Amino acid sequence: MTVLERLRAAAARRPHADIAIAAVIYTVTLVTTAAGPAGAPIDAHGLTLATLACGALAARTWQPFTVLLISTVAAEAYLLHYHDHRGQMILAAPLIALYTVAETSRRQRALFVGGLVMAVFAGVHLLARPGTWLGAENLALGALGALAVAAGTASRHRQAWLAEARAAAAHAQADREAEAARRVTEERLRIARELHDVLGHHLALIHVQAGVAAHVLQTDTRPHDGQARNAVSHIATASRTALADLADTVGLLRQPGEQFPPVQPAGGLAGIGDLVQGFARLGLAITEHTDGQPRPVPAATDLTAYRVVQESLTNVSKHAGPVPVTLRWTYQPQALQVTVDNSPGRPNRQSTDASQSHGLTGMRERVTALGGILTAGPLPDGGYRVCATLPLTAGAAT
Repeated sequence: MTVLERLRAAAARRPHADIAIAAVIYTVTLVTTAAGPAGAPIDAHGLTLATLACGALAARTWQPFTVLLISTVAAEAYLLHYHDHRGQMILAAPLIALYTVAETSRRQRALFVGGLVMAVFAGVHLLARPGTWLGAENLALGALGALAVAAGTASRHRQAWLAEARAAAAHAQADREAEAARRVTEERLRIARELHDVLGHHLALIHVQAGVAAHVLQTDTRPHDGQARNAVSHIATASRTALADLADTVGLLRQPGEQFPPVQPAGGLAGIGDLVQGFARLGLAITEHTDGQPRPVPAATDLTAYRVVQESLTNVSKHAGPVPVTLRWTYQPQALQVTVDNSPGRPNRQSTDASQSHGLTGMRERVTALGGILTAGPLPDGGYRVCATLPLTAGAAT
């Protein structure tokens, strides 16, 4: 930062710096006037004019044009009063005022005002000393006036550039914060969907099997012991699987560089067989059909298809009970269509509105994120259908 920039910054922070500038010019003017060739003392008229010309600078930040007018008239009157070439330093006051005008107004206005002030200076000097209008003193005054206007204009341009740079930096910072917040929200929703899909499926199995075990254990007949043991075994298996899947999902929250044991994929079409067998043990009669030629699908589509089937079968088990289910895979040229139809269940359970469940919301978000389409709703015969159309062009095939 240059000395001029530091002085400008200080003046902006402390307005009384203008008073200090006025006091310095006032003192230098009186000293140079008193030490002039004539050596005469400064009279009251000269003191008054010097006070007006220099003292007006204290308000140059708030009233630049008024200060320029007062300072210019008082300075010229002071020079006319001391016409023996004393007190030339008083011209610094109107030049500083001219700089302030150029700094705080438009370029055209600054040039007009600067030219007018220089014309006044030249006219007064011509009237006072007609033989010196092309002298070195007048030429130097004109050059200093032009320099003051140029310096003020440059300062205005720099301040405007700094303001734009600050605004751009603030806008960029706001964009970065908004992007970070958006990423955090997306990650939070993704983890919420993963937790729901993983835990909801296994907890539904545990709930059904626990109900079976409780019903069997309420009876005293021994033949149901095997059924109770099977139910409890299914509960233990489902709970272990739920805990393992929960550990895998929470592992997504680990920090970079932290070492964790490798985990298995969170699901995919390769695990559909195990998924179907698990629900078959709950009483669902699942029939699979495949239309078209099966082929590798992108990783995102693979996981989403698995989650759609998992959530659909979980909803059937929760809301309809052990009913026939049809699972259909349709391989289209550019998409994979997954359809899960179930027959009507028990009236007191099938009436539950699955369209309002968090699971269906998560399925729709997953499918929509891939650019696919999900439809879900009741069938004319009282059953329910979930149909997801997933694109086969998202990412590399598994």
